Amino acid sequence: MAGVQIAGYHTGPDDPALLVATEGSVEHVALEPGAELSSPLGDRYCAGTIDDGAHYPCDRPGTPYCERHTRDWAPTYAEEEYAVYLAAFAPTTFKVGITRSWRLDTRLREQGADRAAHIHTAASGEIAREVEREIAAEMPEAVRVERKVASLAATVDSEAWDALLDEHAPIERFDFDYGLALKERPVAETIATGTVVGTKGRLLILEHAGTTYATDLRDLVGFEIAAEATRDHQASLGAF
Repeated sequence: MAGVQIAGYHTGPDDPALLVATEGSVEHVALEPGAELSSPLGDRYCAGTIDDGAHYPCDRPGTPYCERHTRDWAPTYAEEEYAVYLAAFAPTTFKVGITRSWRLDTRLREQGADRAAHIHTAASGEIAREVEREIAAEMPEAVRVERKVASLAATVDSEAWDALLDEHAPIERFDFDYGLALKERPVAETIATGTVVGTKGRLLILEHAGTTYATDLRDLVGFEIAAEATRDHQASLGAF
């Protein structure tokens, strides 16, 4: 295995970053607007695990994780207050979801929602899940990344969104601005080279050679970074 690998990422409003692993250590490469990335992608294999700031590599071929490092995901719900929400992705893709009430704003930004509405408060996750199931008969609980890429440089259909909210009596509304100011939809591509325009959920927007690209950060996980990038572009990739 090569010594440098993209082992994960952070999304959210405050510290979007790539997690780049080198010989067990993990560096956070900030994805702030204007940052320069120069990360030629090499082979891709399992990203292993990150535990307490240390990286434990794996050379199995499954990506982004092999069967050993892929856990069957089953939701667990805490006995605390949950919010049921609707999220809008331009122009007319709407979804329902739930999250702990104190994480609502962060969760919506992590998903890259353009608009959202808190429509119900539940005393526990199990109750919130029941409400979500009922609403999910009319709309999805997840939005594919391809739809989110298609939403870039578009605006929400306000008439359709307001009509939906009229059916659900929102408690609170959200309108997000990710500072991208895109004039046209970026090209969907898996790259990590260029000038960072910004992030929207787990979409990384880059300008490179006159073209704007949208990359799903999850699709970068597991790629090794060519050795010349670590020698010649340390300022871009973090301190290796």
